[in-house]
Amino acid sequence: MLGKQFLIFQGVTDTMLTLSNSDRKRLLTPIKKTILQYNMIEEGDRVAIGLSGGKDSSTLLSILTILREQLPFHFELIPITLSLGFEDMDMMPLKKFVNELGHELYIKETNISQVVFDYKKEKNPCSLCANLRRGTLFDYATSLNCNKLAYGHHLDDGIETFFMNLIYGGKLAVFKPKTYLDRANITLIRPMLAIEEKTIIHFVKAKNIPVIHNPCPADKHTKREEMKDLVKTLSASYPDLRQKFMSGAMNVQEADFWKIDHNDVGVVPSRE
Repeated sequence: MLGKQFLIFQGVTDTMLTLSNSDRKRLLTPIKKTILQYNMIEEGDRVAIGLSGGKDSSTLLSILTILREQLPFHFELIPITLSLGFEDMDMMPLKKFVNELGHELYIKETNISQVVFDYKKEKNPCSLCANLRRGTLFDYATSLNCNKLAYGHHLDDGIETFFMNLIYGGKLAVFKPKTYLDRANITLIRPMLAIEEKTIIHFVKAKNIPVIHNPCPADKHTKREEMKDLVKTLSASYPDLRQKFMSGAMNVQEADFWKIDHNDVGVVPSRE
């Protein structure tokens, strides 16, 4: 039952699944609304949660564990993670956290770090690493009979991706809330797109959720970090930047862009 002050679940760690009114307003309600708006989760779904050990995906697992008891349909949660081959990455805090929420953590062993840094010796490793991780996650999720895969991407990730595509790719694009991947036969969902990163940071600190150190040599030295700095600078002058971005992404008008209609392009006359 949902009380006036707190939401408490029996059988798992009370502290972890006890939400204050602020948590419900800033996290639970927006995530629930996003799921229902885009039909992200439906009756009978097996939803894999891609856990990295970071704050975002762990927050997503916490909130979806609560929403599993609230949403008007039955679905299963399957927490999965990839061991990338870094020797100094301790997975035990993540295992304990997942178990405290009442789940079992499925771990896929890989040699992705060796492929990227030792075999390929990539100078810009992030793109290759991301592609390898995505493919492995999709395959592992489907092998566990999951038809959905949930990522912990939030609103800041969305606006940073938009600027990365614009500045480095010369295109106006951002990832979608829900995407069916026909080659992998799985639907990718992002339930936290309406959540600001600062809200997640506050939640993780308040709940003392473990955050695993990322041992990747490229961590904090990426183009995305540059975009984080850019968004931080812009939002200092325009505090509502994130909300304006979300509104714009949800109300795109194709007619406002310079798309060429090749049917209207005339033939250049010959000078003969």
